[in-house]
Amino acid sequence: MQPVNLFDLAAQQARWLSVRQSAVSGNIANVNTPGYRAVDVQPFESVLDNKTVALATTQPGHFGVGVTKAALAVKEIEKQDSNLPSKNSVVLEDEMIKAGEVRRSFELNTAIVKSFHRMMMMVSKS
Repeated sequence: MQPVNLFDLAAQQARWLSVRQSAVSGNIANVNTPGYRAVDVQPFESVLDNKTVALATTQPGHFGVGVTKAALAVKEIEKQDSNLPSKNSVVLEDEMIKAGEVRRSFELNTAIVKSFHRMMMMVSKS
């Protein structure tokens, strides 16, 4: 039996979300600081780049999913900095969107871990 790595993955994402939340809150705190440059962290998907998760057919009768590895590749989107008169690159609306994304990701992470834990407890009771 292979070990279940979901809890480890969830813990890694929680740490990443904590760092991203700190970066976003620092950006919001410095929104009026002249010359401050907004910061952000690398996407969480870069943590998964070294791990390959692929669907595989286990029997000849199974259908392939028709998705190539190239279609699943994670690509970074170039971000254009907005230079304000104060030479500050923080856009408050963007930072608030990021804060909402972090909150939703924390909630999703917690819900998945709780569901998986509940499932593991039900299996162990049998």
